[in-house]
Amino acid sequence: MLPSRRGRPARVPAALALLLATAAAAGALAACGDTGGLRGAGATPAARSPARLWPGLTPASSPAYDIGEVEHAVVEGVAVPGGDVRRADPVAAVRAEIAARPDDYAGAKAPYHETSVRMADCGTDGTGDGAGDGAGDAGCPVLRPYYRDLTGDGRPEMTLGFRLLPEKLTAVRVYTVEKDRLVRVMSYEDAVSAVELAGRTVIVRSPSEVAGYEYRLQWTWDADQRAMLLTSDEMLRTDDGGRHTKRPSASPSAAASPSSPSSPSSPSSRASDR
Repeated sequence: MLPSRRGRPARVPAALALLLATAAAAGALAACGDTGGLRGAGATPAARSPARLWPGLTPASSPAYDIGEVEHAVVEGVAVPGGDVRRADPVAAVRAEIAARPDDYAGAKAPYHETSVRMADCGTDGTGDGAGDGAGDAGCPVLRPYYRDLTGDGRPEMTLGFRLLPEKLTAVRVYTVEKDRLVRVMSYEDAVSAVELAGRTVIVRSPSEVAGYEYRLQWTWDADQRAMLLTSDEMLRTDDGGRHTKRPSASPSAAASPSSPSSPSSPSSRASDR
């Protein structure tokens, strides 16, 4: 339709419309001819449905291993003033986890004993309001916390990381608040290259043993489970020209156990799978 003087489309007689359409088509063909003409893209491969293997195999009814796929644990002894996670002390959250897992942190033979020792370098002003909490201090294994709404309830969650020493691993945790209590809803530890937040998702990148590739794992909030669930686990190409860092071997003592707050991707379980 052609625009009228008032800016509204004016009706075009059917014969004129057909004439315009024919002229436009002829012009398009002429333009294609000027640039070398139409070219075929080749044969299109036929669509194939997935081929199911071993159709007689009895389906499994339960997982072979309890790997703690859902992380939802109240952190005892850590105050959340006013129900605001930004006022909770991140260093206190890590200390509470260390106290709950003595086999991993206590004693010279514990795999992460150096983390426990270096917690003394995490200064605090005792206010518990997120200021001067010691996260990120020199020598302190607790990294700076980040705050973003990951559950969609309009309130921020705390994403926290801390180094697992002397192993070259990083623990990544996500905490939310329920009834003024600090609740851990994601737990992962491995050799970590980068951590990103995107929408309701936590993305963790880890080096691969295969040159030019990395692992990318994504956790997304699930309202039914009230936890961040591992929704994607991929091996992708990197842009570093094949340079990579070999993933350190995980300690056997870091394996998931009924009393341990580790996740399905704890270093021992993930390293053994890869």
